[in-house]
Amino acid sequence: MKKIFFSLAMLMAAGFGFAQNCQNKGYEVKAENAYTYYNVRWASHPEDAKHYTTSRLRGEYAIEKVFAPGEVNWTYSFYDRFLIGGAEPTTAPLKLTSIAPLYTNKDFDKKNLLDNRELGIINIGEEGTVTVDGKKYTLCFQEALYIGRGAKDITLASKNAAKPAKFYMNSACAHVSYPVKKVTLKEANNIKAGSLKESNDRVIHQMIIDGVAGVRSCQLQMGITELKEGSVWNTMPAHTHTRRMEAYMYYKVPEGQKILHVMGEPQETRPIWLNNEQAVISPQWSIHCAAGTSNYTFIWGMAGENLIYTDMQVVGIPSLK
Repeated sequence: MKKIFFSLAMLMAAGFGFAQNCQNKGYEVKAENAYTYYNVRWASHPEDAKHYTTSRLRGEYAIEKVFAPGEVNWTYSFYDRFLIGGAEPTTAPLKLTSIAPLYTNKDFDKKNLLDNRELGIINIGEEGTVTVDGKKYTLCFQEALYIGRGAKDITLASKNAAKPAKFYMNSACAHVSYPVKKVTLKEANNIKAGSLKESNDRVIHQMIIDGVAGVRSCQLQMGITELKEGSVWNTMPAHTHTRRMEAYMYYKVPEGQKILHVMGEPQETRPIWLNNEQAVISPQWSIHCAAGTSNYTFIWGMAGENLIYTDMQVVGIPSLK
């Protein structure tokens, strides 16, 4: 009898351990080299997401660590195979390398990050430089750089190690190589939206959009939305876009304040609380809107099969649940 109870206990322990490993499998952080780290997030079905606990919801969609001094941090999402990353060079430049999930076993695979990808970078820190195959580009606060497929040597540096640049990065698969292009806020397509009366007075800066400021891209889109003082809601009325995913990275969130990001199907929403300089993945089936306990700014990035910015399904505010 003791042997039976012992065997049952061992099976239960093994089953618990297996369940824990399954729950966490794929989301552990791995090191690519001495300064590059990554984790992988699998795509999930909306019916499954309805049953997630707060911890599981955050594990699937929230990206809590985007920037760290002297590091490059990537999250690889299987939604449109989108890469979300942050690089914060200090005393030494950081060279962008590929990560293991992108490798192939083909002889011609050089294991460069942009062998089959395009990249968008927006600096939210102090002045820094991005060197692409020997050509240097200076990026000040809220300036963007598009880098096309095939670029081989990409190095990021800060002008002042004590006041580093913070390069927020999005990357999508690309089938054509387009030229490198820098975009400033002045050159961006700047759209006023919302109103203070509706608590969503904001400016949308379209920066890396195909056809804007001379940029060409395969599927990557990036930009900045700034909330005016007294406003807290972004992307309201909410929407979904079934032909592309999106990621948000929130910054300029005042000390002691937070962001309440809302995701999920329009009639099955879920909250994710985020801090300053944290990001979140929004699947195609999910709305993506947020309210802050203060005004804030965020970077949006998208990838998918459609390049038309207005391609979306608007969700009426009264229908949200």
